[in-house]
Amino acid sequence: MTTPQVASAADRHASLDRVHEHERAIEQAKRAYAALPPDRPVRLAKRTSNLFRTRSATDAPGLDLSAFRGVVEVRPGRSGEPATALVGGLTTYEQLVDELLPHGYVPLVVPQLRTITIGGAVTGLGIEAASFRNGLPHESVLQMRILTGDGEVVTATPDGEHADLFRTFPNSYGSLGYALDLLIELEPARPYVALRHVRFDSLEALTGAVGDVMASQTWDGDRVDFLDGVVFSAREAYLTLGRWTDTLEGQARPSDYTGEEIFYRSIQSRRTDVLTAHDYLWRWDTDWFWCSRAFGAQNPTIRRLWPRDRLRSDVYWKIVAFENRHRVMARIDRLRGLPDRERVVQDVEIPLEHTAEFVEWFLREVPIEPVWLCPVKLRPEGYAAADDTPWPLYPMRRDEPYVNVGFWSTVAIEPGAVDGDVNRRIEGEVTRLGGHKSLYSDAYYDETTFAALYGGTQYAPVKHRYDPRGRFPTLYEKAVQAR
Repeated sequence: MTTPQVASAADRHASLDRVHEHERAIEQAKRAYAALPPDRPVRLAKRTSNLFRTRSATDAPGLDLSAFRGVVEVRPGRSGEPATALVGGLTTYEQLVDELLPHGYVPLVVPQLRTITIGGAVTGLGIEAASFRNGLPHESVLQMRILTGDGEVVTATPDGEHADLFRTFPNSYGSLGYALDLLIELEPARPYVALRHVRFDSLEALTGAVGDVMASQTWDGDRVDFLDGVVFSAREAYLTLGRWTDTLEGQARPSDYTGEEIFYRSIQSRRTDVLTAHDYLWRWDTDWFWCSRAFGAQNPTIRRLWPRDRLRSDVYWKIVAFENRHRVMARIDRLRGLPDRERVVQDVEIPLEHTAEFVEWFLREVPIEPVWLCPVKLRPEGYAAADDTPWPLYPMRRDEPYVNVGFWSTVAIEPGAVDGDVNRRIEGEVTRLGGHKSLYSDAYYDETTFAALYGGTQYAPVKHRYDPRGRFPTLYEKAVQAR
């Protein structure tokens, strides 16, 4: 097992310097916010994003919070308490992993893509294969310092003066403020992750196995630390069960899916595997799950020519962003007589008992495959444990097991249909089955339905308290109206 490092005197002095520099950055952020035009919408000055909805243009200056990157301080756990880290809100998970793994730790949940920031994962939700036991990223947050719409920096904790903001910040997508720093729980890491890929010939059998693993955190006598799955068809689906390990477990070397080999294809051909902890955490990033095939990156010839350090999700995202701006391929398709296409890029949380029904409906109605499955359950010991739905803007029930279903592609717009029709049908089916969908991509709800699904009655008073002048767009304006 990787041993968490003990800080030397030099490390402690360096940590104090980082803390002092961080405190100065907090004051500078307040001054920068105050200098923004008071009659213009506030936006972050960011070059990258993991959102998949087009935003309306603005010439207003952006708020630069780039100083809030990196780990400020690591605090080893003592007397049974978990280890924690104070981290900047704009720290990417790639940087978090790079800085924490040498200390022997990782965040409780590491979302799949390298450039997701921890502030973004908390205000916009995040998920990964540890979520069946560790919940969502915001559940391991102990406190946040948030720059609010009135220009103040407040410390939000579960039971303090700003508990209302702490509770409604998850899924608020920057409509209530920006997290400048977060104190998060960590868990010990080990050098490797051992995998088992288990095939199922029916979705009912797969979801039954998911329920068993979520309840016991074991499979066939082995501990399970990570759990996700891929559906290739209604008759071919796999669960991947991972566990931390100190050894290669009989392999000559860990597998490498950062070059010519492609991780999701290995699921169909291998029953067991071992990856380094680092490569396991980013196993989906190299090919953006399987979406790199849309750019030709899975063609063997192209892949050999594609620079290895450019096989990563943020490169593909830039290609998509270029196409969204210039519509080059869309114009070529029209010249070829092909129909326009609707973007269907979504993640939805479905109660486990309805997951097979939803996936069967999806495979029948929407021509997209494969489909990703990621079981998730809110942490039983988390914030407001007595509350059945502790996070009102994404009201998952605490004792309910869910499965995140992810699907990311485009579909042809059929004659007589309009752009958005497929997404609206998906929204309706998700709601019918008691689920919710993440808001990082296109949404089509009317305002009344949206408020009912995403905590509108709890959101309104918090919005009024912390952004009384409306410096930030509302959640509905951001998620549906793309402001």
